[in-house]
Amino acid sequence: MPADSTIIVAGEERRNDILFQSLSERSKHEDFIRRAVDLLVERVVFGRASRSSKVVEWASPEAIKKAIDLKPKEGPATHEELLAFMADVARYSVNTAHPYFVNQLFSSVDPYGLVGQWLTDALNPSVYTFEVAPVFTLMEEEVLRQMRSIVGWTDGDGDGIFCPGGSIANGYAISCARYYFYPEIKSKGVYAVPKLVLFTSELAHYSTRKMAAFMGIGNDNCISVKADEFGKMDVIDLEKKINEAIENGSTPFMVTSTSGTTVFGAFDPIVPIANLCKKYNLWLHVDAAWGGGALMSKKHRHLLNGIEMADSITWNPHKLLAAPQQCSTFLTRHKRVLEEGHSSNAKYLFQKDKFYDTSYDTGDKHIQCGRRADVLKFWFMWKAKGTEGFEKHIDKLFDNANYFLEHIRQREGFRLVLQNPECTNIMFWYVPRCLRGCENDQDYNERLHKVAPKIKERMIKEGSMMVTYQPQGNLVNFFRIVFQNSALDHKDMVYFANEFERLGADITV
Repeated sequence: MPADSTIIVAGEERRNDILFQSLSERSKHEDFIRRAVDLLVERVVFGRASRSSKVVEWASPEAIKKAIDLKPKEGPATHEELLAFMADVARYSVNTAHPYFVNQLFSSVDPYGLVGQWLTDALNPSVYTFEVAPVFTLMEEEVLRQMRSIVGWTDGDGDGIFCPGGSIANGYAISCARYYFYPEIKSKGVYAVPKLVLFTSELAHYSTRKMAAFMGIGNDNCISVKADEFGKMDVIDLEKKINEAIENGSTPFMVTSTSGTTVFGAFDPIVPIANLCKKYNLWLHVDAAWGGGALMSKKHRHLLNGIEMADSITWNPHKLLAAPQQCSTFLTRHKRVLEEGHSSNAKYLFQKDKFYDTSYDTGDKHIQCGRRADVLKFWFMWKAKGTEGFEKHIDKLFDNANYFLEHIRQREGFRLVLQNPECTNIMFWYVPRCLRGCENDQDYNERLHKVAPKIKERMIKEGSMMVTYQPQGNLVNFFRIVFQNSALDHKDMVYFANEFERLGADITV
């Protein structure tokens, strides 16, 4: 398989002995940078966004290792070689900008977000003090305040931070909740507090359990609450588990509710959960990493009714709002808990005798020091589209999801997992001809379980689309198609159904 590097147009070559320098100099680097940008724009941004291109150029690990020289070398590469590496890396990477990449809770590459990300990288900031990141410290505060206002907190009051992913944001929630009730944890550690337990749905994102272990609370003390048939947290079981924990001598301190579960896209009932948290004096965190974008739509924000009752929220603009990876936020209505719980007052950064207002030095409330300016791409998108543009985007996603749902509901060979899913996740089984009419056979589920992996292999090797599958509880493997790209239309919905039918028509299990 020839590498893309074989069709790179040759340009002016540069001497190897200048490549060690870390400063961009026009005389030495302009030609290379312009050609690199041209390659990105033509090959990656526009060349890979066409429906006629492949979602992925499938290759085995061995083939990729053969096609791309992955090992760093003692001596420098030439500019020509570097451009060739760029082309090959792009070729063998999954084309997440492709309209038919619907495999994850992110897809597409927003043009305004992309330009914002390029500007971020060109400026190379680290956001901790106004001194070194004046625009970005102010920009973060304004964007986070506006997000808190959309949540429903008066005047956007509270606090917030941009995080390296929703998992870390959920970890911040645990840290803030624990500090809020037991501030001595900061100085004296876990030995100074009771045996703490928290609660989350059995269908919640695994990060809550993982962060509980990471922070010394332990997996066993992250108590799973039953979910109902629609994937929502069972509030009756939640109260039962809270009381059982108290009777066993544990100290409940927190509940994590989910607004948009990873697989089912379910929204836990926030209001009754919040009422229980008030009754038992528990911190309520809402993990709206996936579903938070629905807050931008007047038509769909009802899915998160009661979210203003939360103590903290995870909301990832890189998911439903389609900002480039990564763009995650943690929001809280408690103004001081982030700084008080995490500050260390490092004197080499956070001097109190600076010549400007040091309240703009926000970095001490983060557990990181060096931190990427993930705000710019989202801010740039918001400026470009306006809130009304985000609303139209969200409404289009839900419209596409509903169209696909109703389309496959009427087609032979498709069985829905949930008849009326809440978010833009649509879950279904594709039943090939060899299994139709065999529903009562003893081995039906065992055979159906094998269908999704076979179809997935075919779609990946052809590169025609990318859709994930998974089992869930006692449900055998089913497909989950996720609509997050507002450039898709109803014709694309029909394409997906037709493609499943084509790929699965002759499958035998």
